[in-house]
Amino acid sequence: MATDTVTDVFEEHRPVLTGVAYRMLGRIADAEDVVQEAWLRWSAEARDDVREARGYLVRTTTRLAIDRLRHIQSRRESYIGPWLPEPIATHFGPSVPDTAEQAVLADSVSLAVLVVLESLSPLERAVFVLREAFGFPYAEIAATLDRSEAAVRQLAGRARKHVDERRHRYDVDPAECRDLTERFLSAAAGGDLNGLLSLLAPDVRLVGDSGGKSKAPLRIIESADKVGRFLCAVTQESIQDVELRFAELNGAPALIVALGGRLDSVVQLEVLDGRIQCVYIIRNPDKLTALASLGTP
Repeated sequence: MATDTVTDVFEEHRPVLTGVAYRMLGRIADAEDVVQEAWLRWSAEARDDVREARGYLVRTTTRLAIDRLRHIQSRRESYIGPWLPEPIATHFGPSVPDTAEQAVLADSVSLAVLVVLESLSPLERAVFVLREAFGFPYAEIAATLDRSEAAVRQLAGRARKHVDERRHRYDVDPAECRDLTERFLSAAAGGDLNGLLSLLAPDVRLVGDSGGKSKAPLRIIESADKVGRFLCAVTQESIQDVELRFAELNGAPALIVALGGRLDSVVQLEVLDGRIQCVYIIRNPDKLTALASLGTP
């Protein structure tokens, strides 16, 4: 296989490989490292026995991601405060023309799902990602993981049950979510606690991720009253010199916040039945660098 052909084949499948690796690891840098390692193996090894490039590359990437996930899980145990996935810009565009397929991809990369996937074993997570996000047949997943098809089906069932038990499906129109986010922002910025409480579910949760590198709650805040009072207080502190912009991150509208021209945080809401169920705030600067290409608001 000519060098240009080797490169072209890999680049054709890079989006899928990156998608698998990101859903497995939750961090762009880790995903890119895994995909780069997959490229090195693809470019260096003899490929005479490779019958289907996509299957080979997904298999290689998945196995590398499982190995890396096992390694980084110990690091996350010492992480300061709650851990959230690194936000990514998502725009599936014409490469994914089917609306139903877009919905599946957006759901599988949502913060809510990625947070739940953190509690799965590496094998369960791999099966869930390959089956639920990308629709791989059980037989192909079995070959990828070197397991029997029956074992893979069992892993898939266990992972699906675990995810369903720990999250709702937030089938919310993006326009509705953006409108609710704007009303949420207006109430918080105006110190309107009653206005905020009207938008928050009684058992709402606020999850802040700073990694100890910025100010953010070190524990999850629960209940509408506590979340509302916290948001009113912190918004009043940082109302000066703030710039805001909406972007589609992890398949849903999100708010990118800059303070003094510097990217400061990402805020995203989970919404169900017109109420905010969870507020995610990501302030770890290491997790915001990939959004620099979007520019400050």
